[in-house]
Amino acid sequence: VQPHLEVKIIDPETGETVPRGATGELCTKGYSVMQGYWGDPARTAEAVQDGWMHTGDLATIDAEGYCNIVGRIKDMVIRGGENIYPREIEEFLYAHPDIEDVQVIGVPDQKYGEELCAWIKMKADRPPLDADSVRAYATGKLAHDKIPRYVTVVEEFPTAVTGKIRKVEMRARSARDLGLA
Repeated sequence: VQPHLEVKIIDPETGETVPRGATGELCTKGYSVMQGYWGDPARTAEAVQDGWMHTGDLATIDAEGYCNIVGRIKDMVIRGGENIYPREIEEFLYAHPDIEDVQVIGVPDQKYGEELCAWIKMKADRPPLDADSVRAYATGKLAHDKIPRYVTVVEEFPTAVTGKIRKVEMRARSARDLGLA
């Protein structure tokens, strides 16, 4: 935390500050907080409350006061009542010798509400992975509920003109292609 700034990690549901080490939404207060969205008071009221900027980032603060961003609230998957952070699964799958890049998203599921789907870009000249081989790689190394049920091998991820990966589009395409809509 920089001088003249405050940060806190809150439970997104209750707004209460969480204990050190717990995951929640990063909020910041001080000179760096914007005055608001130009011409959009509704979005401003949603993002800035009592001087606190709600970043939408999921983070932890450790015992020494260091902040670690662990994901985005919009990306969080709620599977059977459990909060799953795709970034944790992505970082695990990056260690696979055949995977160049990976994005994990939630897709609709009748039983659990949401289920995990991994979009994978393969390294050059590597055979495509399927869901069974990804599950076999993750079994015993990831908690059972964090192992992707679906795997889609792609050449590239859909992006906005800024280069940001469009997970909203990935969710819609996956739901359609998997017949989960």
